[in-house]
Amino acid sequence: MHFIPEELDNYVVKHSEDEPELLQKLTRETYQKILQPRMLSGHYQGRILSMLSKLIRPKTILEIGTYTGYSALCLAEGLQKDGVLHTIDINEELYDFQRKYFDASEYGHQIKQHLGPALNIIPTLDTTFDLIFMDADKDNYINYFHQIIDKLNPGGIILSDNVLWSGKVIEPLNPKDETTKIVLEYNTLLKEDDRIETVLLSIRDGLTISRKK
Repeated sequence: MHFIPEELDNYVVKHSEDEPELLQKLTRETYQKILQPRMLSGHYQGRILSMLSKLIRPKTILEIGTYTGYSALCLAEGLQKDGVLHTIDINEELYDFQRKYFDASEYGHQIKQHLGPALNIIPTLDTTFDLIFMDADKDNYINYFHQIIDKLNPGGIILSDNVLWSGKVIEPLNPKDETTKIVLEYNTLLKEDDRIETVLLSIRDGLTISRKK
């Protein structure tokens, strides 16, 4: 999803950091073998995730929604040397695919995969987090938020993806469109919850940065 002219978008990408070779390979194999390859964070957003992680220098990261592992590898680039990234996904068919690329990177030993529903797994994680990336089923964004907010360290960051939802957030709401309704409610929650401060960026399909006070 591009909200600026394609020619200008291409210029933005061209003048941003190059995509690492391993992630290029991951992208190619995802498009060749995996359903819904558009779910990848992709080159530009991936470099944004990498940059934010490097600025934050987290010791602990939680990712909700692994897909084929692209965004996890981008976020891992900013981990402290003894840091750990926990990533959760419900699709067991992608587990080995993810692990192959994790182990091919220099961060493989720092990435812990969790398989199953995130709402069941998050309460079992006996740690707190400096950075949380939310990119899973939108219908549970609000539920995830309520589970993770107390696990986020003061000054910690929540990154929420797809918060513009292909532009549906400013269109008349179809009463039957429950997912868009939840995305709208989630965006309002991030704006109004006094435990965090939030900026919504019009990057790709929308990326919100929320900082715990």
